[in-house]
Amino acid sequence: MSRIDASKIVLASRPDGRPTQDNFRYESFTPPALSGGQLLLRTEYLSLDPYMRGRMSAGKSYAEPTPVGGVMEGSGVATVLQSEHPDYHQGDIVLARTGWRTHAVVETPGVRKLDATIAPVTTALGVLGMPGFTAYSGMKMIGKPRHGETVVVGAASGPVGSLVGQIAMRAGARAVGIAGGKEKCSFAKSTFGFDEVIDHRLPDFPDRLAAACPTGIDVYFENIGGAVWQAVLPLLNLYARVPVCGLIAQYNAVPTGDNAALLAQTMNTILARSLTLRGYINSEFAAELYPSFLAEVGAAVASGEIRYREDFIDGLENAPAGLIGLLEGKNFGKLIVRANAR
Repeated sequence: MSRIDASKIVLASRPDGRPTQDNFRYESFTPPALSGGQLLLRTEYLSLDPYMRGRMSAGKSYAEPTPVGGVMEGSGVATVLQSEHPDYHQGDIVLARTGWRTHAVVETPGVRKLDATIAPVTTALGVLGMPGFTAYSGMKMIGKPRHGETVVVGAASGPVGSLVGQIAMRAGARAVGIAGGKEKCSFAKSTFGFDEVIDHRLPDFPDRLAAACPTGIDVYFENIGGAVWQAVLPLLNLYARVPVCGLIAQYNAVPTGDNAALLAQTMNTILARSLTLRGYINSEFAAELYPSFLAEVGAAVASGEIRYREDFIDGLENAPAGLIGLLEGKNFGKLIVRANAR
């Protein structure tokens, strides 16, 4: 195969608070020659996700941080250009850990073939990918919504929150979403079918949320934190369940002051109302649930029963701006980069 001129984005420096363009560096490279079992991929679509902010920091977490100078972490939908593995052939479309690269050489463990006749391949990055499985596993294993209960979820127009709401409604629960801005709230209600959607940017948000949950909250799917959590906390019912998959409102935060009073309020409520809060990483449940997730949600996506929204950016060079905007809530739906767009 002729020489390939490829591009990648590396972590240039660790951010202090909000990331900036200076924390990223765009570089050219030539993919190495393949060795036994490897694949050469051309990244068609790159996923941008909130967890990437955590990988930019050096603090201890569930995964190792991206080293300074290392390629930014990420999954992509890619075309196989060259294969040294008998199960993969030129032209196959796959899901792989490509990182922020236009081209990548990968090992085959963890690579999954995609069938565009079942669903658009981009869904493997959203509703039928990691975000979708995060919603599915958290609700199945921790939230466990029941008929007649009230389920609340933040970022209701996004890939996780929108599926949480739809799973709740499929279980016969009442779904209340939280989103930022009138357009997102309207879309989440009209397209995803939420019973109510509350704009967290409004000054009377806590009162509006309380009015939307007159019998309290039985399941709160936590993916925001911050002020939204403080509004939810007093509304949680006895034995309420809280799956915690993310805290996007806090990812860019620089600690200020003493939050002991807020922590005390949370702990007192956990005790007094016998709450169940569990943080989780979706991969914990993959062996047990991933096949049923693909079968159940995949069929519902194919039939149109479950709906989703995607938000596209053209060009790998625009991925840093995309991630910065994502952390500020500027995306509208699952954020995806067309990595090789010109």
